[in-house]
Amino acid sequence: MDPLTAFAAVKSAISAGKQLHSMTKDIVSLFDAVDGAKSKHAKKKASPFASANEEAMDTFMRQQQALDVEEQLKELITQTRGFSAYQDLLGIRRQIRIDRKEAARLERIAAEERQQAAITAISIILGIALIIGAAIFYLWYLGWVDF
Repeated sequence: MDPLTAFAAVKSAISAGKQLHSMTKDIVSLFDAVDGAKSKHAKKKASPFASANEEAMDTFMRQQQALDVEEQLKELITQTRGFSAYQDLLGIRRQIRIDRKEAARLERIAAEERQQAAITAISIILGIALIIGAAIFYLWYLGWVDF
């Protein structure tokens, strides 16, 4: 979603008298759109079809649009709830971002541990199969086993 579209939804909801706590979904989609606009540069950079000027201008415009939307949201919340409410929102947003990064880090660690466990299990199974195969070959060599 475009940051301006998301902001328009939030602004119209506030104008209609909706309380901030009942607009959680709208505000989350606004922040997701702003964060998406800020991070699009990394994806656009990998594209071989975009010129450097096009990439720079597109990134600049998206970042400026995101900054403008954030500033407008700040003004809107400050006017309706006060500056402390906006600071609370930023604190909650920061904490959620930290929590998500930590969850992603823990998920990567768990995935690495699962991968190591799978490699260990496969190695043990292959080792046992090799030992059993060598034992059967040795018994066949001695003539104790006949195929």
